[in-house]
Amino acid sequence: MTIGSRLDALLGLLDPAVVRSCALGAAPLVVVWLWFRFLRVPAAERAVYFAWTPPVEISSSWTGRTLSRPSIASHRSDPSLVPASTELHDCSRSYITCYAPASAQHIGTLPSLNANEIRERIGKAVGAQKGWRDSSWARRRRVMRSLLEWTVREAEALSKIASRDSGKTLVDAAFGEILTTCEKLRWVIANGESILSPSSRPTNLVLAHKVSKVVYEPLGVVAALVSYNYPFHNVLGPIIASLAAGNAIVVKPSEQVAWSSQVYIDAVRKCLEACGEDPDLVQIVLTLPDSVEALTGDTRIKHITFIGSEEVGKKVALKGAEVGTPVLLELGGKDPAVLCPSADLKYFADTWMRGVFQSGGQNCIGIERFLVHSSLYETFISTMEPRIAALQLGDFLSPKAAEKQIDVGAIISDRLFDELENLIAQAVKEGARCLVGGKRASREAVGDGHYFQPTLLVDVTPSMAIAQKEIFAPVMAVMRYDTLDEAVALANGTRYGLGASVFGRSQQECRYVMDRLECGMVCSNDFGVFYLNQSLPFGGAKASGNAGRFAGPEGLRSLCNLKAVTEDRFHGWIQTGIPPLLAYPIKSGRGAWTFVNGLVRLMYGRDARDRASGIWGLVSAR
Repeated sequence: MTIGSRLDALLGLLDPAVVRSCALGAAPLVVVWLWFRFLRVPAAERAVYFAWTPPVEISSSWTGRTLSRPSIASHRSDPSLVPASTELHDCSRSYITCYAPASAQHIGTLPSLNANEIRERIGKAVGAQKGWRDSSWARRRRVMRSLLEWTVREAEALSKIASRDSGKTLVDAAFGEILTTCEKLRWVIANGESILSPSSRPTNLVLAHKVSKVVYEPLGVVAALVSYNYPFHNVLGPIIASLAAGNAIVVKPSEQVAWSSQVYIDAVRKCLEACGEDPDLVQIVLTLPDSVEALTGDTRIKHITFIGSEEVGKKVALKGAEVGTPVLLELGGKDPAVLCPSADLKYFADTWMRGVFQSGGQNCIGIERFLVHSSLYETFISTMEPRIAALQLGDFLSPKAAEKQIDVGAIISDRLFDELENLIAQAVKEGARCLVGGKRASREAVGDGHYFQPTLLVDVTPSMAIAQKEIFAPVMAVMRYDTLDEAVALANGTRYGLGASVFGRSQQECRYVMDRLECGMVCSNDFGVFYLNQSLPFGGAKASGNAGRFAGPEGLRSLCNLKAVTEDRFHGWIQTGIPPLLAYPIKSGRGAWTFVNGLVRLMYGRDARDRASGIWGLVSAR
């Protein structure tokens, strides 16, 4: 009888009811084992609660002074905007005026740090990093878990802070601020240690007695200069990555969102303190452009992440180059969405609306150009036009918000409204059709905030300025194409190459286009999802950035010194020696050459004959 038949016979003796009862009885034990093995968080890594009080300015009943000509610039000429407190009422310095772009209401005034104050904060980060550099992963994960628990618990308040300071709706904040930050924290907690653990590298026959690895060591103090469009995530993201890599960080947020950034970083520092860590690991630098070089030109900063405009990014990169600091640039884009002939217009209409109008179009990976196949073109336009026309603008935190529908929030500033209106008008003059919007919203319609009408601009051609320039606004620009090769040429026909989307039921069509796009990120039948997967590197090609990336393993490792380590496999027993023929002073040049040439042929010869001649060279060298 075979083993299999004996086992069948044994199982046949068992009562099925007994088997079921045993399985049910064992189930709780299996669950308990799985809990302790995979789910239970060790005590040293558990989240720590820390007290945090949301600011009163996020209440819908709060009202601030409405500014007639709101601006973030220094208001020395209007002392009423500067509180008469000892630390703020200083006529010799500049201030940042914080106001809500959705209502033009004054939120607060913060001092713009001068060069000495910036250098002082860098010094504090340097001191704090010494105690964090060799921190265990248990300590790092405890901080991350505490931040994650706080973000989930306070999601609504955190979203309202972003809404008040940037003008976006609460739903847009949930998508772009909360969801992405929670995922980054989850991913770092789950994967950070394995990604930054020493990685072994293969060796060769010559070095068979050695082992090689790469060690990822903290850089020290790093900096992040981040944009205004996602104030919570853009501040938290670099902090998470830097702390996970063992660094301290100095964050310079956009002065457009100085108020919310200060609130967020104050909370992070409270979290560090509650976890028993030095809050000076995280520093914030709120400053106007005239003092920022005190940060970017400081040799104690070992790495700079910049997220923002191409113009400013180049200045940061040049200053970093002067002092030898590596600078990672993410400079925005002109992302296309290619609708293949097989695209499902009905199913993805909601996706396309969010791709353009989320956060009022102020989204670096938002869709700025729709490239639509001629067979779908008219249907696409007729589908989008009534939907865009129905969008409502407004302040989500206003007392009247509950009484009406609000789809799209405010733009951070009206500084570029003239240029945007001119771009649309010039496109119409050159043959485009503006079917919806095209202008700033009237004060009668939306009040004192910065709002631009949701816009549908069709029949756009690549020669139009609006097809080439990043506009960062709620404008759906539509272009027609006839062949997939034409679509690829249109998509690649700008200076930018950040993200892209391709839509179609045919996988062959989608892949044909995706394989030919010049960009840093691309997805099919979706938009922007590459950032929700934090295991993917984030960054662009061409004018959208440099070869560096943040997010993913590449992002974490870019914040480290990559140290190549080679050591003896059998330490003290087998060591590298110099053959006598190669020892200085060389006694025989011919003999040395014969030996080395034999080694090359043995190691890299084409065939057995080459290798045999190599062995002969080694043994016959004199």
